[in-house]
Amino acid sequence: MAKELKLMKGNQAIAEAAIRCGCDGYFGYPITPQSEVLEHLMAERPYLTTGMVVLQAESELASINMVYAGASCGKRVMTSSSSPGFSLMQEGLSYLAGAELPALCVNVVRGGPGLGTIQPSQSDYFQTTKGGGHGDYRLITLAPASVQEMYDFVELGFDLAFKYRNPVAILSDGVIGQVMEKVMVDDYKPRWDNEFIEKNCPWAATGHRAGGRHTIVTSLELEALKQEAINDRIQAKYRKCEEEDVRYEAIQCEDADYIFVAYGSAARICMKAMELARAEGIKVGLVRPITLWPFPIKAVAEIGGRMKKILCVEMSAGQMIEDVKLAVNCNVPVEHFGRYGGVIPTPVEIADALKKMVK
Repeated sequence: MAKELKLMKGNQAIAEAAIRCGCDGYFGYPITPQSEVLEHLMAERPYLTTGMVVLQAESELASINMVYAGASCGKRVMTSSSSPGFSLMQEGLSYLAGAELPALCVNVVRGGPGLGTIQPSQSDYFQTTKGGGHGDYRLITLAPASVQEMYDFVELGFDLAFKYRNPVAILSDGVIGQVMEKVMVDDYKPRWDNEFIEKNCPWAATGHRAGGRHTIVTSLELEALKQEAINDRIQAKYRKCEEEDVRYEAIQCEDADYIFVAYGSAARICMKAMELARAEGIKVGLVRPITLWPFPIKAVAEIGGRMKKILCVEMSAGQMIEDVKLAVNCNVPVEHFGRYGGVIPTPVEIADALKKMVK
């Protein structure tokens, strides 16, 4: 397959990947710092080439419900937003999970709480990985640390969404969304035709078939025992996901006495902090969760269990640290370093926090 090298922002990479991987529709609403996703799609006008629908909805509420409608028909559909807008989508995400519909949702996180700032943050970890809406559901969550991963995770997100018939989130932030890097892009892939959807998505509402059955898409079930059975089926999917689709990266952990645990842009900054610390004789490695849910519990437990201490680095007041502590089960001390409200930590600050922890 032909490859092409492009220079683009992380937000643009999301949009470009959507066009090239055969996405059927994007429905979104502009909000800083992710507005370039919609802007790039509008500028590229894929509806003239691939037939992909691009629509600026009147609100985030409207966009997530348009995604629900498209997903009901077996289409590969997506949306993107930033923290306050993602909050407005939580009911729709719960409905998607309850109706067992695949969809891709991108959150380019900014500082909060409230309307907050337009600067980068990682303070939506709880909301995304613990199920910000109602009910016993999960969002499969991917955390890119580069513009290339912003591109790659779009197709991966769709693959996981359809494998588990569940919404998938790409949890990025304003750093990765706005930074420009070289990206290797794929050739254009065709959108699924109706015949493919009929064959591979029997749950989809594709119209009445002569002599066939009616397909009803809903998350409503008023009988408690039937609703419990639906939940049992959904929970079984989540257990399978925890077994088959955990992703992480371990860097320079073999000889380490200490490790950073960080994701996304914080992990990138930790890479330089590792270099600074090792230059001073402190052997530190990095465990980077790529799936925030399912969280790489076994990897953090196994690698972290060999360490003297763990430093959890986040652009938040401390959210992922709870999962890190649960993974190591009090066997290793876990400390936190974070800047929040839109402040980006420097490698020197992280290295200094590590040295303080070591002492």
